[in-house]
Amino acid sequence: MPLSLRFVVPLALALAAIAYAVVPLVDRLTFQWFVRDLDTRGALIAKTAQEPLAELVSEPRGAKQKVLRYFERIIQDQRIYALGYCDRSGRIKYATAAFPAGIHCGTFSEAAEERNWVLQLKDGPLHVSANPIATADGKEFGELVIVHDMSFVQRRSADTKKYVLYLFAAIATVVALITVVIAEISWRGWVAGLKALLAGETLLRSPIGWQAAARELRPIARDLQGLVLDLESERRSRDESQTSWGPEALRRILRQDLKGDEVLIVSNREPYIHVRRKDNVIEMQRPASGLVTALEPIVRATSGTWIAHGTGSADRETVDKHDHVMVPPERPAYRIRRVWLSRDEEQGYYYGFANEGLWPLCHIAHTRPIFRTQDWEHYRTVNQRFADIVADEARTEDPIILVQDYHFALLPRMVRERLPHATIITFWHIPWPNPEAFGILPWREEVLEGLLGSSILGFHTQFHCNNFFDTVDRFLEARVDRETFTISYGGNPTEVRRYPISIEWPPSALALQAPVEECRRKVRAQLGVGPELKLGIGVDRLDYTKGILERFLSIERLLELEPRWVGQFTFIQVAAPSRSTIDEYQNLDAKVRALAARINERFGRPGYQPIALRIEHHDAAQVYELYRAADLCYVSSLHDGMNLVAKEFVAARDDEQGVLILSQFTGAARELSESLIVNPYDTEQSAAAMHMALIMSPDEQRPRMRSMRNLVQEFNVYRWAGRMLLDAARMRHRRRVLSRARAARRKAGAG
Repeated sequence: MPLSLRFVVPLALALAAIAYAVVPLVDRLTFQWFVRDLDTRGALIAKTAQEPLAELVSEPRGAKQKVLRYFERIIQDQRIYALGYCDRSGRIKYATAAFPAGIHCGTFSEAAEERNWVLQLKDGPLHVSANPIATADGKEFGELVIVHDMSFVQRRSADTKKYVLYLFAAIATVVALITVVIAEISWRGWVAGLKALLAGETLLRSPIGWQAAARELRPIARDLQGLVLDLESERRSRDESQTSWGPEALRRILRQDLKGDEVLIVSNREPYIHVRRKDNVIEMQRPASGLVTALEPIVRATSGTWIAHGTGSADRETVDKHDHVMVPPERPAYRIRRVWLSRDEEQGYYYGFANEGLWPLCHIAHTRPIFRTQDWEHYRTVNQRFADIVADEARTEDPIILVQDYHFALLPRMVRERLPHATIITFWHIPWPNPEAFGILPWREEVLEGLLGSSILGFHTQFHCNNFFDTVDRFLEARVDRETFTISYGGNPTEVRRYPISIEWPPSALALQAPVEECRRKVRAQLGVGPELKLGIGVDRLDYTKGILERFLSIERLLELEPRWVGQFTFIQVAAPSRSTIDEYQNLDAKVRALAARINERFGRPGYQPIALRIEHHDAAQVYELYRAADLCYVSSLHDGMNLVAKEFVAARDDEQGVLILSQFTGAARELSESLIVNPYDTEQSAAAMHMALIMSPDEQRPRMRSMRNLVQEFNVYRWAGRMLLDAARMRHRRRVLSRARAARRKAGAG
């Protein structure tokens, strides 16, 4: 051992010296990279804000309040610390409350070439960028000072230092161990060889000491291998930005982080449906669904099971005696377990409690929810049936179970009772209301208790997570830890996390699309109008939360305020029929048709209608063709968890043209800030946004669309699923480590 230490100690000192030199270099390069990123980000924000700001500043009365309200909307971005506006005289005219006192207009007006710098405060560094802003005709009227909080840089820098040190520590450990092993084996081999030589034995015989050394070192090697794998897993789970998110990334996570783990998915909608056509032939259909796109690579890679309600007219004819069917048909990789519901159960569970109760309760769209005891009983019965099937389908005691949406609020707790060691990930695809709104639900405690059976509970936005924390705090005796985003109830912790859902990238429907110009010509030819006509598009389910009536009123107001668009602008509204057995949806259908007819009668003329209403189902290829043909897309949801139509429109525009008008009440508005964000209840504002979109130059459209496309590409649906799997892997790893530690303590106590 002293001999091996002669090699180990100098090696450790050398590695420590290298680490001491490398860590500051990595820290400095990381800081410079983030500063450059914030420089670019500040310039982009200023360019986006300059036209609205010019209009607000020029108003004769009430400009200050309007500018400050506009600033408050911008600084909802968690990295923006403060905003200020300096007029041409070099005076700070408007500033948010947190604007640092140490920043003055003179700071940058005297040295115009230095418009970006880092301000060091006792609470941490701030990035300041002063950006000249101009009116539409290019005349500068002041500067927008954007102050970014750089505390996140410090946190990431600390992580970087830690992992560099971990890396060098691991290298030192491995090299030291190898050195000790080689020295020990060499020493034992030399001694054994000397003894054999003295005894007259051949040197070619393998010394028994080598075999003994190998046996002694196996536990150390296993522990070292486990340490390296743990460090690699932790690094990979934190460094998402280095992952290229796609189906292969999900499979890699399953191979490396969740190797051998069983996966089950529970959803109301099944990924494949068997229907009998009029000619009596059974055909398999795959409904258009971003959820299926994200989750199918997971269940394929694990040969798992997808449990769903069987709704196809030929579904019963295509399953085996255990209600299983292997899919996809061309290359079976996993199985669907179909669940059968009676007509009364479907009416009560799906149409009743889920869509007449929970849906309007969670969407603030001023539609009164309806709660019936009979619907609740069906909902609870169906959830219990799905939970029993999950337990029966599970082949292990600790599977990963992905539960989808508000149809199964009670299922996580029911599954937890049957499979206490399972990792249950529940994703709530719709908004979560505030406690006051949720409090009217007669069975509020039961719903909350059901969801808190989850290991991980996901929402689209942090706002919805916060609403859930507040709701649990109000109605349950639970320990809510907002720092660790954890709720402990009944002895089991539930992590509440933000996972903004997205779409696949690149979209499969885009692969076979014609060039944009061809799509424009084709769609306008179908409408019987000329190529100069401006075209708007709206794609929704026929649902009262989508703001279709408000959208039509805004179009009517646009044509009133700007008569030049009469005959020059048509809005195509695709509205897929939905839940037509519910009275509220039947009433909405009639109102939408009547309003479109009234506007068309008022402003239409032979060969021209301002609103082209299409209440029918469109496949993905048809929808993407309309996206590519349109000059603008208007998403006017009154309340939405995310809204993927906005992201689909952005993904469809590989020509980097087109304008997205987006309701501020969507989750997508928190990500796609380069869109024109409006209050859909404000008819005047929405009409003005449409006018702005119609006259926006291609040069302004391009950077807006490019920025949004980059975001949708990076934060795609595979990243949404991958982040949940990585969190599940981390949770399962931690649980296994704690289990081994408890077992070791018990063994030590027994000894």
